Amino acid sequence: MSIINNIGRCRLGRGPVAAAALGAWAACAGALAGAPAAAPPAEVRRDAVVEAVERALPSVVNIATRTQVRRQGFFYDWWRDNWAPFVQELPPLSSAGSGVIVDESGYVLTNSHVVEGADEITVVLSDGTECAAAVVKARPGADVALLKLKAPAGQRFPAAAFAADDDLLLGETVLALGNPFGLGVSVSRGILSSKSRRPRPDDSGPLRLPDWLQTDAAINPGNSGGPLVNLRGEVIGINVAIYRTGQGIGFAIPIRQISAALVDLFSPEQVASLWFGARLHPGKAPMEVLAVEPGSPAEDAGLRAGDLLLELEGEPAARWIPLVERLVAAGDRRPLRLLIRRGGDALALTLRLAPEDRFFNADLIRRRTGASVQWLTAALAESLGLNFSEGLLIAGVDADSPAARAGLRHGFVIQTLDGQPVAGLVDAARRLHARAAGETVALGVVVEEGNELFVRRRAGSVRLTLR
Repeated sequence: MSIINNIGRCRLGRGPVAAAALGAWAACAGALAGAPAAAPPAEVRRDAVVEAVERALPSVVNIATRTQVRRQGFFYDWWRDNWAPFVQELPPLSSAGSGVIVDESGYVLTNSHVVEGADEITVVLSDGTECAAAVVKARPGADVALLKLKAPAGQRFPAAAFAADDDLLLGETVLALGNPFGLGVSVSRGILSSKSRRPRPDDSGPLRLPDWLQTDAAINPGNSGGPLVNLRGEVIGINVAIYRTGQGIGFAIPIRQISAALVDLFSPEQVASLWFGARLHPGKAPMEVLAVEPGSPAEDAGLRAGDLLLELEGEPAARWIPLVERLVAAGDRRPLRLLIRRGGDALALTLRLAPEDRFFNADLIRRRTGASVQWLTAALAESLGLNFSEGLLIAGVDADSPAARAGLRHGFVIQTLDGQPVAGLVDAARRLHARAAGETVALGVVVEEGNELFVRRRAGSVRLTLR
């Protein structure tokens, strides 16, 4: 019987039995009154998705660019060049994209195609604040660019957290954050549809880079550069493209490639031409040393792959960009104290950076190839009657050297190395230094043929075995 029914009988009954029942009811009511109140129901709307958005959204930005139209075709250009200023300039082109703050000092990561050729870049923060920005470095091949907000010194911004490399679960819920069609920050939800999409062998598909992430979260024009996050609010990729003829097929560059690109875009070598020689993982603290270049200052200091970097000059070394800024500030003028963890031991090391061109120079190229080279500047090209500049001009070839056996001669110009353009003496020497003795490299060259009266130049290629 229910307590209510029992109470009803107590009220109607008489005598000692009724009195006993009444006493029992009173004791029961007292016990109920003393019991703790039931907990209020949980807020069902604040689920894992909402919490992930709240963690990630402050670091997401909108990016607006303006690009002045400079060339529109032969006839328009001729008319403008011959009648300016009477011809009105075309209005600048505008576009919108997305980005994510990766360091609290105001560095923003986005796709290089979002800011390519832009004359003005305006970043809108999640709270609506507008801030001008400039490109620090871009890697078009990886479609990644690093921007710096033009903000007062000391201002801090909410930075995103990176997921661990390859911490991906097929089918897990993911969120795409960005600025579709310039409408402002928005969120779309989906799953991780694939984590290992690769380009087709004939390069006819939509993918240009290996291992792009695929998701069915809605990604639209303007989402490019925004983060793809997991339910922890951690960035697992940067939204980059959609498959226009499909539905629910979007792509993102995975965090492993993003981390590698960030280290390439912002390093002592890139920022100040200072040789550090260690590659670290920038996403998690303490940062792990992934690789050390032979003969580098990092190797001379005793750094090894697998070491964890704890401190620089007695200060925590938890984030990549501030670490690089402190290394660059010290330059090659003084040694620096490092504290690392190797296994279970803490070790103190001494590091001193060196100018890159002290090691990566024409002497190194000659030691590896037997060719004496110099950089082909515009002024040098003009003096030689060349209609192009940039490349390694061969000034001489050592007898019985790899360069001589490959057929290289005085006057040839090396323009590519293994199919990639040569960006300077340091760049060429670095790439040759990374190759082992006995390896063969492919050189794209401009070949000089003919005699003193008639010289003909043509493009060619040679293969050279390094010593």
